[in-house]
Amino acid sequence: MSHQREKYFERSLKLLSKLNNGIPLLAFITTFVFLTMLSCSDYNKILKGTDYNLKYEKALEYYENNQCYKSLPLLEELMSYFRMTSKGEDVYYYYAKNQYCMGDYYLAGYYFKRFVKNFPQSSRVEECAFNSAICLMKNSPDYYLDQSESYKAIDEFQLFMSRYPNSYLLDSCNKMVSDLRNRLELKSFEKGKLYYKMEKYRSATIALNSTISEFPNTNFKEEILFLILKSNYLYASNSVDSKKIERFEETIKSYYTFVDSYKSSKFARESESFYLSSLKELEKLKI
Repeated sequence: MSHQREKYFERSLKLLSKLNNGIPLLAFITTFVFLTMLSCSDYNKILKGTDYNLKYEKALEYYENNQCYKSLPLLEELMSYFRMTSKGEDVYYYYAKNQYCMGDYYLAGYYFKRFVKNFPQSSRVEECAFNSAICLMKNSPDYYLDQSESYKAIDEFQLFMSRYPNSYLLDSCNKMVSDLRNRLELKSFEKGKLYYKMEKYRSATIALNSTISEFPNTNFKEEILFLILKSNYLYASNSVDSKKIERFEETIKSYYTFVDSYKSSKFARESESFYLSSLKELEKLKI
């Protein structure tokens, strides 16, 4: 809200500066303050008045001028006043848009979704259904935090594409889903790496294998397969003797999986050393 006001004041200052024409700075500032107070006074009169048609007109005007902090209080009052009238749809629509403009994506998403339910025959239904999914995506945090909102957003975009298979927004939906899946993929990969760094090698192999299962075309596949190999090797090396044969054999399997996919990998030399070391350990254990 303060950011919106700053932008408004900045535009006003630029306008006044053009009209300045050498007026002393004190007079210039005085003029600016007077005009600002006058503007606020006019707004308060509209806000406190009983001319609801004027409030409606000004609410839309403020929204179009990116003054959402002014438009929102008017629309809140108009939501109930115009509820059963021909203007009810417009008020509901702009109320949702204002919430989005103010950055409250939880409320915006809620009202966009309610709009679809309350006005199913509206020409704006498709747009609002899409915006509902966008709001979920906006609430999705950085990859290292809980990704519940990301999963919800993907579901919402997929639902949108199912309901509107011919929509002009399909390409945008696919792009959003791809971006969200990349975020989930990175989180899954980093989770496995974290287990590896913490020397929890068994947990690392489970988590990294899960990443490949969920994201078979991941861009991190080379490093994931290498880390699985290395984790298996270190896990086997630190195991009790009775478990070492089984675990070194698992290391060799993971080596074959790795080299079958990445013969010229930057990890080739290190991976081969784990393989050869595992063979030697098995020879000793099977004597």
